[in-house]
Amino acid sequence: MAVTEGELVVYADYVCPFCYIGKASLDRYLDARESPLGVEWRPFDLRSGKRTPDGAIDHSVDDGKDDAYFDQARRNVERLREKYDLEMAQPLAREVDSWNAHAVALAVRESDPGSFGAFHTAIYDALWREGRDVGDPAVLSELAARCDVDPDTVDAALSDEEVDARLDRAFAEARERGVTGVPTFVSGEHAAAGAIPPEQLRRLVEGVTQ
Repeated sequence: MAVTEGELVVYADYVCPFCYIGKASLDRYLDARESPLGVEWRPFDLRSGKRTPDGAIDHSVDDGKDDAYFDQARRNVERLREKYDLEMAQPLAREVDSWNAHAVALAVRESDPGSFGAFHTAIYDALWREGRDVGDPAVLSELAARCDVDPDTVDAALSDEEVDARLDRAFAEARERGVTGVPTFVSGEHAAAGAIPPEQLRRLVEGVTQ
């Protein structure tokens, strides 16, 4: 799973609350760094296997996550939310599908890379701070306009089968690289999973022991 030295790769899914928290932790680490760090966000699909043809989420599919799992996840999210003093409208977003958000984000990164960072952050904020459905094309169009992204990018991405194919390949690549949960941070030959604190990110990236 090694990546280029001097670069941090982050596998994440917009619908993962720990990815939102992990992004906040990463932002704090980056703000404290004296030198810039290249960060590449790669998509991961938590809804794989539960997505129906009409786009709904089928919770009857057994993925090993029962009510006890989600109860614990809620408690962990609340603990980390308080630790990082984050504004969150909801602890989980089980009914939201991130496919459309990933598709548009991929299109923005390719067609307007200078706007990707703002759009990427806007998706996370819309879901976790505002409680909005980032799978809704209308929401994505509004976010695009807010970030000065060409509004045609949204409709084009959501109707382009090649974008869907590239997403499928990206999701498959994540699995092939051994990513089983998100967020996963990869620096050089080392990786760490979960919403790890800034000091652990520093150790991961900089190789420090204290």
